[in-house]
Amino acid sequence: MSKIYSDEQRALQQRFDTVKLADRIEHAIVRDTLAPEQKSFIETRDMFFLSTVDPRGFPTCSYKGGAPGFVRVIDPRTLVFPIYNGNGMFLSAGNISANHKIGMLFIDFETPHRLRVHGEAQLLQDDPQLREFTGAEMLVRVTIHEVFINCPRYIHRYQRLATSKYAPQAECPAPPPPQWKRIDALQDVLPANEQKVAETLGGTISFAEYAAAVAKGEG
Repeated sequence: MSKIYSDEQRALQQRFDTVKLADRIEHAIVRDTLAPEQKSFIETRDMFFLSTVDPRGFPTCSYKGGAPGFVRVIDPRTLVFPIYNGNGMFLSAGNISANHKIGMLFIDFETPHRLRVHGEAQLLQDDPQLREFTGAEMLVRVTIHEVFINCPRYIHRYQRLATSKYAPQAECPAPPPPQWKRIDALQDVLPANEQKVAETLGGTISFAEYAAAVAKGEG
């Protein structure tokens, strides 16, 4: 009896004659704990994709990046990752507060290799462990339900060039603020502790100027 396939997925498997194959793959690769090599893989990543579901039922896919190792494996069924300063929308964090089920996709574009994690997430705002994550405003603790590798054949090979200068790191606890906080139309709604960001970065800019910078990879 499958634990992961829905009736709709079964219908497609039947149409394309892959029911036995799907069952064999599930039995072979889907686990509820991380193997040692999967722990090592996760803890050397500097990015992953996070999927959450909003109260309307729409899935939200978000890129999460940091210094290598910003996602930590606590034990074979638990991992933790930080929520850094963002744009104030709190889409993923808010979704987690309402619906604890999440998906995580870790990819190595150079090898290539990828790993999926399904779990239930808890948003931690005052956890003592928060101080161990440089630059984190909150933490997310994930209890793993399913973990499995995926065939890497469609992963395009890319070469990693550099860590983002904005990624919090222990040796650089105060990365520069992002350029979008200079946008003139946002100055009156920035949090109180960020009201002087534009001044420190050289003054305000228009949204069009910011968009032009982003198009050139300078955002």
